[in-house]
Amino acid sequence: MNQPTIDHWIGGTHHASQSDRTFQSLDPEDDSVIARAARGDARDVALAVDSAAAAFAAFRETSPSQRESILLRAAELLQQRSAEFRDLLIREIGSPVAKAMMEIGIATRVLKANAAMARRMTGRTYKSDVPGRWSLGFRKPIGVVASITPFNVPLVKGIKHSSMPLATGNTVVWLPSEQTPQIADAIARLYHDAGLPAGALNVVQGRGAEIGDDLVSAAPIRAVSFTGSAAVGRHVQSLCGSLGKRATLELGGKNPLIVLADADLDAAVGAAVRGGFIYQGQICMASSRVIVDQSLADAFTARFVAAAQALGRGDLTDPTTMIGPIISAKARQRIRDHLADAVDGGARILCGNSWTGNRVNPTIVSGVTSAMKLFREETFGPVVSVETANDRHHALELANASPGMLSAAVFTNDLDAAMIFADSLDTAMVHVNDMTIQQEPEVPFGGDGPAGFGREGMETGIEDFTTWKWVTLRR
Repeated sequence: MNQPTIDHWIGGTHHASQSDRTFQSLDPEDDSVIARAARGDARDVALAVDSAAAAFAAFRETSPSQRESILLRAAELLQQRSAEFRDLLIREIGSPVAKAMMEIGIATRVLKANAAMARRMTGRTYKSDVPGRWSLGFRKPIGVVASITPFNVPLVKGIKHSSMPLATGNTVVWLPSEQTPQIADAIARLYHDAGLPAGALNVVQGRGAEIGDDLVSAAPIRAVSFTGSAAVGRHVQSLCGSLGKRATLELGGKNPLIVLADADLDAAVGAAVRGGFIYQGQICMASSRVIVDQSLADAFTARFVAAAQALGRGDLTDPTTMIGPIISAKARQRIRDHLADAVDGGARILCGNSWTGNRVNPTIVSGVTSAMKLFREETFGPVVSVETANDRHHALELANASPGMLSAAVFTNDLDAAMIFADSLDTAMVHVNDMTIQQEPEVPFGGDGPAGFGREGMETGIEDFTTWKWVTLRR
């Protein structure tokens, strides 16, 4: 099969790496080589940053109508090219087709929603104490924004991390996951064909460990949007802090789904299955912990195990398939290590923990303790632990013992209990009677503490990617 070479996208055209080095992009289903991509170095980063900085001078002056039209046209083209993006998501990251189509739908909505933000850079007037003086506040684009994105939702994150900065008149340098070079290139071409000026979006392919610091540290970079692991995210935050740059981090966490005694059991089981196993658990909001009231524990666990064992594990193009391959050899080993550590510590495997090629069956574990890696760290696979709570207070205590939550869910028909949990759970996102995985473009999406810093979203994006200018006028 033809193996394309994916170059950087800089200044509106493709560029090979100045070192001429490449890296392999692998199909996670069988680890076969499906493409080669330019392996960027500091010189490529500098070229991309310089391109974005040069383009900013003109792009910041574009009208709201121009930026709005570009993003709306990109949304239109994304729908027209949905089959291309669907196939790339399936092949490059092992996405089952249902999840791939979900990504395309979300990314389209994000483009349309953020197009409207081109008209939301509103200012303010202030009553001045000085007679005869007008006091005005204006929002201005901040400058060049760096975007660093993960493999698991490359279309959604690629669009989110670029469309809001672009809507507000900034330019972007994007470092995508090394596992998604073809998807990143397809997004760059999408924007180009939608009319985005050359240099407004630049893509540097490569390994984050090699060139991430070069990008974040580059002098023209004014803000960084990062989605990825907690360890790398904190390093990015530290670097931004030392250099006086803005940072938004989305880092994931150990997300609980709580089932109280009065919950709708069928709805709770369905949400636990979807929230725990969509895209084989490789989603930052996945509910990797389920906490069940003791009165429902046996019934819930039996239904949960049965539903997990029945999940489709067929061809990725089959709409009934939910479980696909784990993205890389390193990720597969992490899952094996976490499960082995749990079993060695006395946990019990209720189902799963069996591999077929690069796929692991949905795995449910009981008896997990805080001493285990499965409790402390993101496994990032189709692995869910089940814990029993004595009552509501105990359930809340167990949930808040998590080392970090990005999202949480609670199932109850008691409005008072729902409000108490929504207010008391130590997370920035809570969903009542729904799964932990939720996404809408207008909401303040993100986490605090170990789960992140700042928020992605429409209103929050205005704050992140614009700066205030105060102007006074004397009559």
